[in-house]
Amino acid sequence: MLSPTRPDHAEPTIARPRSHGFSGGQIAVLFAAFTLLISIPIWTHPLPPLSDYVNHLARMQVLATLDKNPRLAEFYMINWQVIPNLTMDFIVPWLARAGLNIYVAGQIYMVAMFALIMSGALALNRTLIGRWSTTPLFAFPILYNYVFLVGLMNYLFGIGIALWAMAGWVALRDRVWPWRYLLSAASVPLLFFCHLSALGVYGVGILSYEALRLWERRGEPWPARIAEFVCGGLPFLAAAPLLWASPTLGLAGNLYWEQRGKIDGLMYVIADYSDITAFLIVSVLGASIVWAVRHRVLRFHPLVYVLLLVGGIIYLALPRVMFDTYMTDQRVPVGIAFMIFACGDLELRRRLVRRGFMVVLIVLMAARLIEIDYNWTQLSDTTSQLRASVKRIAPGSKVFVAYSDRSMGDDVRDLGLVHAACMATIERSALVTTLFTVPGKQIVHVKPAYEDFADIHDGTPPSVAQLIVAAEQPQPGTPAFWLNWTKFDYLYVLFTEDDAPNPYPSHLKLVADGDRFQLYKIIKPGETTDRQPQYPGRYTVGQR
Repeated sequence: MLSPTRPDHAEPTIARPRSHGFSGGQIAVLFAAFTLLISIPIWTHPLPPLSDYVNHLARMQVLATLDKNPRLAEFYMINWQVIPNLTMDFIVPWLARAGLNIYVAGQIYMVAMFALIMSGALALNRTLIGRWSTTPLFAFPILYNYVFLVGLMNYLFGIGIALWAMAGWVALRDRVWPWRYLLSAASVPLLFFCHLSALGVYGVGILSYEALRLWERRGEPWPARIAEFVCGGLPFLAAAPLLWASPTLGLAGNLYWEQRGKIDGLMYVIADYSDITAFLIVSVLGASIVWAVRHRVLRFHPLVYVLLLVGGIIYLALPRVMFDTYMTDQRVPVGIAFMIFACGDLELRRRLVRRGFMVVLIVLMAARLIEIDYNWTQLSDTTSQLRASVKRIAPGSKVFVAYSDRSMGDDVRDLGLVHAACMATIERSALVTTLFTVPGKQIVHVKPAYEDFADIHDGTPPSVAQLIVAAEQPQPGTPAFWLNWTKFDYLYVLFTEDDAPNPYPSHLKLVADGDRFQLYKIIKPGETTDRQPQYPGRYTVGQR
């Protein structure tokens, strides 16, 4: 057979860099687009049904307007202290003073929090893998996790800071040694003021990374390796004087371990309202990971295995309550999960694979967005009704919050109603018993004259039956604000049944009857049920 002639001296082939799929610029565009997309429910629901969020927002209103709102100034005061829970306190009031509505300021904070977390995951992935990868983008659907639904905003903002701080540590690890210590020493106080749990998640990340380095260099002399490993923890000493100066240290004795709930904490990473959606996300994501690993499209940095081991041990050892903070252990897996996504290395050189994984990501995001928007639209009806009922409250009033049954409020669909009465602080400059004013945990405090009119221990509101007992047959050990409930102006009863009867007609007059709540005017001594209050009349809010 004839063969084509070849030149004696062929031109050398120019080697081209191998593409792994998307360039850094393309990933930046995807990050921006997906951040806008995942934020749609936040922009379309000015007051999302998140548990603690509206309470925090009410505190932000106090911080932003106290100096020019005499009604709020009558009840509350600000006591700036070294407290590891101040992220929103620094950012949101500043936005509100700049002229933004407090609800818009809260929305901006949440979207910025999402962007900070996802950009931090991308940055950490870049420093671990050595190039930009799309793997962290698959963490977008878990931005809506149960911890977010509870409204732990300062902690989640701190997760974003922790991811960026860890990315900086990894990037500087093999460079001149002082820089990484200086960066970490600066990050520790910042994380402290976000939340102690966020600082703890950062500590888990650094401990895991340094443990991996210790293992990988096991052939070198051990004294130097151990010394370097121990020195990795030195920047965390910056938190010691802050904690010593903080009133939060006085809450250190409030510890509580709970054997049950550890599996729930793992589920909180992925589960929101629908088990079906959670199962779909886990199934699609799991199947995609298995396929990608088998076809050598997806690899993981060895850090992922150390994170799972170290994070798992610490998670099992953590108490449920620490420094009087609930869900101390159950909030940790969410932070670790974003670090795990940052450890993935997804190669998308083949166009078919690249398109396939983009379809998977879009399906996962669509499933999460549909779940969130559908449920928020339903739950926001109740929130809107309660907000409308707040207009019936006289400005500057004192509002007591009670439950129809103290066992209520734990279901995920009840979360949006738990602290919704705090809208009275925002809309009517009212004192509300459930507003977070715990010394050592917040800087907004109740003035001494009203300390017996607020829950300064962050407990569960009493049931209506307990209030009746407190009024007729007070028992020893009854909280002072329970005993004073008849001196309030209004009573919100949450989690009521349809057409629930007036539980105490001699002391209460129904003002508003909404979906799962009722607002009563408290009848003062000398008043009668026939007397018209300043904001009179009963009305039904919404469809019952």
